[in-house]
Amino acid sequence: MLGTSNLAKSYGDRTLFEGVSLKLNPGSRYGLVGANGSGKTTFLKIVSGDEPATEGSVSLPRDARVGVLRQDRFLSDDEIILDLAMMGDRVVWDALVTSRRLAEDGGDPGRIADLEDLIRAHDGYTLEARASAVLEGLGIPVPAHRRPLSTLSGGFKLRVLLAQVLLGGSDVLLLDEPTNHLDILSIRWLEKFLAGYKGCAVVISHDQRFLDNIATHILDVDYETITLYTGNYAAFVVEKQAIRERKQAEIARAEKIIADKRAFVERFGAKATKARQAQSRLKQIEKIEVEELADTSRRTPVFRFVIQRPSGRDVLEARGISKAYGDKQVLRDVSLSVRRGERVAVIGPNGLGKSTLLKILVDRLAPDAGGASWGHEVRVGYFAQDHRELLVDGSMTPLSFLWDACPDESPSYVRGQLGRALFSGDDVEKSVGSLSGGEAARLIFCRIAVERPNVLVLDEPTNHLDLEAIQALIEGLKAFEGTVLFVSHDRFFVSELATRILEVTPAGPRDFPGTYEEYLAGCGDDHLDADTVVLKAKREHHKAAPAAASATAEAGGSWEEQKRRRNRQKELPARRDKVLAAIEAAEARKKAIHDLYCSDGFFERTTKPEIAALQAEDEALGPRIDALMAEWEQLEQELAELGAP
Repeated sequence: MLGTSNLAKSYGDRTLFEGVSLKLNPGSRYGLVGANGSGKTTFLKIVSGDEPATEGSVSLPRDARVGVLRQDRFLSDDEIILDLAMMGDRVVWDALVTSRRLAEDGGDPGRIADLEDLIRAHDGYTLEARASAVLEGLGIPVPAHRRPLSTLSGGFKLRVLLAQVLLGGSDVLLLDEPTNHLDILSIRWLEKFLAGYKGCAVVISHDQRFLDNIATHILDVDYETITLYTGNYAAFVVEKQAIRERKQAEIARAEKIIADKRAFVERFGAKATKARQAQSRLKQIEKIEVEELADTSRRTPVFRFVIQRPSGRDVLEARGISKAYGDKQVLRDVSLSVRRGERVAVIGPNGLGKSTLLKILVDRLAPDAGGASWGHEVRVGYFAQDHRELLVDGSMTPLSFLWDACPDESPSYVRGQLGRALFSGDDVEKSVGSLSGGEAARLIFCRIAVERPNVLVLDEPTNHLDLEAIQALIEGLKAFEGTVLFVSHDRFFVSELATRILEVTPAGPRDFPGTYEEYLAGCGDDHLDADTVVLKAKREHHKAAPAAASATAEAGGSWEEQKRRRNRQKELPARRDKVLAAIEAAEARKKAIHDLYCSDGFFERTTKPEIAALQAEDEALGPRIDALMAEWEQLEQELAELGAP
């Protein structure tokens, strides 16, 4: 379906990737991952024809239709939302518009009949219904469909653009960060849409759970090339690490062989009786090729949040907060108490006031009613969803921006902190106004770290971070000894961090004192992944989580037994995932060994001890895979009995 041959892209002396030859097939979904700036978006632009390659070519069937979601494309505010979505299927839309115009003008009946045949052949008379369903799935309610685009906020305008791309009847979908500005319900809908998509999809995303749910393959932009892996993101991480470690071991073995032979030469080279053996070893050394491992383009920041002093036990008390924008009431009588050490995740559909609540709490927005007070010795660090709120002076540099927060510190301290956030050399002198989204996010977290707050209020902190930075942020927040209140639609991020869930619903907030997994168990379904969430979002009232948890306890025995079951439910999925990853890694290694056997000249260039070692490894992998499969089946059975996800 989609192929690349020896594709390369460079800017001056900087190479993004080269030698990329791929064959991407229909029915497969490829997650395109890599560090920020590694060339992911550039690769999509080359494939879509928006940018030329430095070398190589892209091949597509002549009649293939390509749908592209571009982050820098905008739609006309005057157009009707439903019409914009329908325009995605350009063939049908143009036929519908032309047919309607000809009918109104009394045009050629034969031409109208031809257009109607074309519309029927492309299922065009269902286009409006399909467009409405896609828009609703992406969180735009039916009453808004016939309004102008100007009535939507920026984030929802991007959803219309995504709907347009999804409705295009494309054979190939190229999606650059499609989950940006989507809430958890819309992300789940998009996952289901892509799961049923019959064409070839290439998707850039920094949402690990999303990639795990949709990807059949991973395209990894690293080491100045693009490598194809089979499986989702979790399987890719295991396999890539295993390959790297194997190459390192092979290099270490080769270097040891060389060192041993050199030692022999140095010891016996001058002796006449050993001269021949020494010369033989020198020739052997010349024939040994030691692979040079390329440096990875991935760089991982370090986020370390150390509090200046602890807060009091009662961190936050909010009572009766209400807020409306014109006729739209987003918050109504919201009350919230937060204790020291809690990590509270605020989740729910967009448009219900999650970001508004945080802005009110940090005094960046006034409520219409009610208010909030922070406890004794509370120092708040705030991360805004829109970086422009915090990077007001675009002419400042990262160095001056950070130094402004700690004027008494030395230059070496400030540069050291910037280095942890991956700012070094000339990077520290760039204007903050020119920073990318990911760079700006890292800089803001760097400033928060030097301010040493004991409470962090974070609004969509993962939006612009790459996967390595997200993992680093998770580790930093887990080690943080203070309190965290955060809004996020990233399910992996929420599941890793939250000790308490505040779900925002149309009927008001729903507070659950427990982890995300415990919250799911208490609700009786997966709020972020299950089909029932769409129905629940449409209800006016939600069932209270504590009541559901209480009913579960009554149905399942004693509190101790319920606790044991919950702990086991939490442990088993992680163990199952590790076993599955181990199975995939072992099977990949077995395949790699068999591929080596089949490669040209393998047995001629490989020593007998090396062949014997590979054969022994191959034989050992069979029983290991069988044992892992048996363990996996046992875990799945226990999970089914416990009703775990």
